Amino acid sequence: MVIEIVILAMVAAFLGLRLYSVLGRRAEHDEPPPVNRPVHRPDAPAPTRSPAPRAEAPARPAGPALDRPGFPPGAETGVRAIVAADRRFDVGAFLEGAKNAYAMILEAYWRGDKDELAQLCDKDVYDGFAAAIDARAAAGETLDNRLIRIEQAVIDHAELDGATARVRVRFVADIASVTRDAASQVVAGSLDDAIESRDLWTFSRDVTSGDPDWLLDETDEG
Repeated sequence: MVIEIVILAMVAAFLGLRLYSVLGRRAEHDEPPPVNRPVHRPDAPAPTRSPAPRAEAPARPAGPALDRPGFPPGAETGVRAIVAADRRFDVGAFLEGAKNAYAMILEAYWRGDKDELAQLCDKDVYDGFAAAIDARAAAGETLDNRLIRIEQAVIDHAELDGATARVRVRFVADIASVTRDAASQVVAGSLDDAIESRDLWTFSRDVTSGDPDWLLDETDEG
């Protein structure tokens, strides 16, 4: 009986050792793999980081009336005063209209059309054109002119005088000019040679008026 107990004890001890051996090995296998951490050296350069992306500021819209081609800074005060009095005033649109008026007035004067000039000019300027047309007709002369191109049209000066806006435009244009006599013979000029013309024309408008048209109220050589 004693021998059987000793044998059973030895078997139990043997099984316990085997069980511990297996569990210990599985525990070793279940451990997470070691993490390789960088070794910091005092003389090593600091790691660089990519800069964080930055949100770009939205573009600033240009001013509707003042940031247009053909607008010199010297006339800014006057233009701003006109814009404050008439929000419909726009430099770009005004200059396009001024170029059209320049061509229409010149062509009306060359062919002696007083009715059209009366619609585009104030009384003083109209009277000057009409007198020149009458003198030309009395001499039996006609003009056979051509506006080849407008090279430049820029605002030279602007002001607001009470309710009257006045804007002076400097025109640089190429014009072919011919004067013919009563027999249609050329007495001056040539259509083959265009001459550069420089003019300073001032346009005016009552900003309180519902009429959007500008009138030519002064002419000068530029």
